Parts: sequence; C-alpha cells; structure tokens
Amino acid sequence: MAKYGPKAKEKVKKAMHERKRGKLKSGRSGKKVTSRKQAIAIGLSEARRAGGKVPRKKSSTRKAKKK
Repeated sequence: MAKYGPKAKEKVKKAMHERKRGKLKSGRSGKKVTSRKQAIAIGLSEARRAGGKVPRKKSSTRKAKKK
C-alpha cells in the first residue's frame, strides 16, 4: 500500500517547480526557499492541510532521561 496519496505528489511537484523559479516562500518569515528538502516539506505540509494521504510528522523532541 502506498504511503503517500496523489494529492501529496501534486503538491510537492508544484512546490519544487516554484522553488526552481525562485517563487517559493517560507511561511512566517516569507524568505525565499532554496533548499530542496525544505521545498518537499512545504509541499507535504500543504497536502496535509488539503486532506491528502500523508504520514504524520516525526516529532523531534526527546524525553530527558532521569539518573
């Protein structure tokens, strides 16, 4: 079974084209996006908001271990 739906592919493709043309901007700061990885992340995020089939984000927080 596919991890990502067709909507995710569509949104990532659009984000990559925008990045190539220098039109893709990041969310809050509105700075120009040049990173390929960041463009993919933006595309997946848009697909998630549009209700596409996209796996959940991995959390980057770690739990502190007690000694």
